[in-house]
Amino acid sequence: MRTTGEHSEARLLVPSLMFIALVVAAVASLGAPLITSVATTFHVSLDSAQWTLTIALLSGAVATPVLGRLGAGPHRRATILATLAVVVAGSALTVLPLPFAWLLVGRAAQGVGLGLTALMMGVARDHLPEERSAATIALVSVVSIIGVGVGYPLAGLLAEFGGVRAAYGLGLFVTTIAFLAAWRSMPLAPEGRSAHVDTAGALLLAGGLFLVLFLAGERSLWSHHLAVAVVLALVAVILLCVWTVSGLRSKTPLVDLRALRHPAVAGANVAMFVGAIGMYILLTLITRYAQTPHAAGYGFGLTTFVAGLVLIPFSVLGFVGGKLTPRILERIEAPFLLAGSAVVIGGGFVLFAAARSNLAELFVAMSVLGFGVGSFSAAMPGVILAVTPKSETSSAMSFNYVVRSVGYSLGSAIGGLVLAAGTDTGHIFPNDSAYTTAALVGITAMAITMTASLVLARQRSPEAEPTAPPADAPSRSRSNQ
Repeated sequence: MRTTGEHSEARLLVPSLMFIALVVAAVASLGAPLITSVATTFHVSLDSAQWTLTIALLSGAVATPVLGRLGAGPHRRATILATLAVVVAGSALTVLPLPFAWLLVGRAAQGVGLGLTALMMGVARDHLPEERSAATIALVSVVSIIGVGVGYPLAGLLAEFGGVRAAYGLGLFVTTIAFLAAWRSMPLAPEGRSAHVDTAGALLLAGGLFLVLFLAGERSLWSHHLAVAVVLALVAVILLCVWTVSGLRSKTPLVDLRALRHPAVAGANVAMFVGAIGMYILLTLITRYAQTPHAAGYGFGLTTFVAGLVLIPFSVLGFVGGKLTPRILERIEAPFLLAGSAVVIGGGFVLFAAARSNLAELFVAMSVLGFGVGSFSAAMPGVILAVTPKSETSSAMSFNYVVRSVGYSLGSAIGGLVLAAGTDTGHIFPNDSAYTTAALVGITAMAITMTASLVLARQRSPEAEPTAPPADAPSRSRSNQ
């Protein structure tokens, strides 16, 4: 029987887990709506200002598996607090009147916080009852997505009235509160845990991911220096291949790649990767279309703040989708919900491709996208954790979040390449038809995601279910006796 103190701790723990996941996602995304303001304030090019977003995504992708491995060990609470301290310090650097290089350092430190989402899931799985932990993990996954929609309008509003430093000041404020919440609520990891960080593997993964995200963000490199881009792409492939081989041979790898042999884990990560590409394409298409001035022959010429408001339906419906997911999962299996969510997101692409002549239509398309992303994100952890021991929760989910981060970056790059290809020589803005073409690319991505999810559902059918139980099944069965 749980004591009154334990019930009180659980009540504080759940909102803290969701708040921390929301904060780190919102702060990492602050770079997107502030790119133009950064370029103006620091007198740098838009390409240089773009790195305030790219470097946060990069540091998050690199930090996620490392933190996931540390979170699987006995020092998870210390890891969470130390990471949040780094995020707070980085937030301070973005506010102080320092040169542009220090802003990039601060944004890189803020991006490290993205690795905490998987640790929040590990805490929930270890310290909450099974049914409640599943619902909490689903919501943590959702708020890590809708944090983007929360950060955009607030950052845009502060930037318009107080400048870019005021907008980044929001990050310093909320990350400080997140640190205090973690200090108050984070429990110690269960006894008997151990964790070893594969330093060589971390460096190989960091180098490979850096090149992948760099090549995804530097579209001009492909058009003006194709040979250099191809060489860097080959180096990235080599680094990631060496990392894979070393991880499979290591007894204590950074990420347990052997788990990918399980159809559920492999299928879920394929669906996450392709789905993330599609999700981010539509997110960037709608926000960019809304800010395009009327002089281009389309668009609405919205300011940064008003364009950020377009993302509010995304956040609200995303949260609704996430809240409904546990009830839906009582009736259908998670892979089928993933497939259905992919269809919903694809419907958002169809709406955007067919009807975008007024702002209300963009709000509808963004609402549909939000609901689909919310349900997709809430269902994903259940697919992976169903075949993952409790002790490996943080590590398993951290790899899934690396896959998601790379998918987001590629989605942004693919959308940009399609729009660039549809821009006539001498023009700043692409043709309206380029947005339709990009939407068709997104529909294709979601069709692939739906297919991968249906294949995954077949793999999880009773006749295909593996006979060996998960590694923590014996302990669960003993506890139920």
